[in-house]
Amino acid sequence: MFKFITHRPLWLNIVTGIALAIGLFCLVVLSLNWFTNHSASKTVPYVLGKSYEDAEKLLTKAGFEVVIQDSVYTDTTKPLTVLKQVPDADEVVKVNRTVYLTINRAVPPMVEMPNIVGYSYRSAEMVLMNAGLKPGDTTFKPDFAKNSILEQRFNGQLIAAGTQVRMGSRIDMVLGDGVGNQQIVVPNLIGKTYEEARVLLEAYGISFASVMASGVSDTANAFIYKQTPERMREDHRYNYIRPGQTIDIWLQTDRPALDSLLPMPDVSNPE
Repeated sequence: MFKFITHRPLWLNIVTGIALAIGLFCLVVLSLNWFTNHSASKTVPYVLGKSYEDAEKLLTKAGFEVVIQDSVYTDTTKPLTVLKQVPDADEVVKVNRTVYLTINRAVPPMVEMPNIVGYSYRSAEMVLMNAGLKPGDTTFKPDFAKNSILEQRFNGQLIAAGTQVRMGSRIDMVLGDGVGNQQIVVPNLIGKTYEEARVLLEAYGISFASVMASGVSDTANAFIYKQTPERMREDHRYNYIRPGQTIDIWLQTDRPALDSLLPMPDVSNPE
């Protein structure tokens, strides 16, 4: 063999060596392709919205392995539904590639009930949604704190802040209707300044509705000469008002004549 090589011209030996090296390289590359299925690829099926069982069957049949990567909860989708897949649908990848799935949880997780008592309805609604809960039914009861949350309830029972409930649960709310349940005699505001009357009414949870102040430049120090409702009816019986209701007033610059002023009753005890 050595004699065969040594008796051949040097250039021929070099060419032969190069040819053998190229042939060996091609053989190795072709072998790798055959062992690793380098040229075998498939398109990833679309499994979003399918049940995990159906998605697994479809992906396995297409030559892919399936792994649940994560699970989240949304109440708008059926349990165990595929929400996300990696690689995405219609991507062309090698066979035997793993497809990672995110599915919807079968059971909602537990979350902590926030405290919404004292919040306005809009604020309470946002707090509940941020906690993964939903606003339920709303009922009203007399209270001058209009649209303020007085009670938070779950399944008909009061629920304390910090209690564990299922995500997506509906929380019922009891709100103030803006009117108290205690009747008081309408205060006599005639002869008082706007500011004096405002302080008095605030103590009873009453406010002004309309303020007529034609020709008045200093409203705070102007005098009230007329109000609706009045303190007394024509039959000399008291008018009554509830916290949360309102009174209309008329203002003028000068204090009304003293003989038009009436004594003011004890509004907390009309009897």
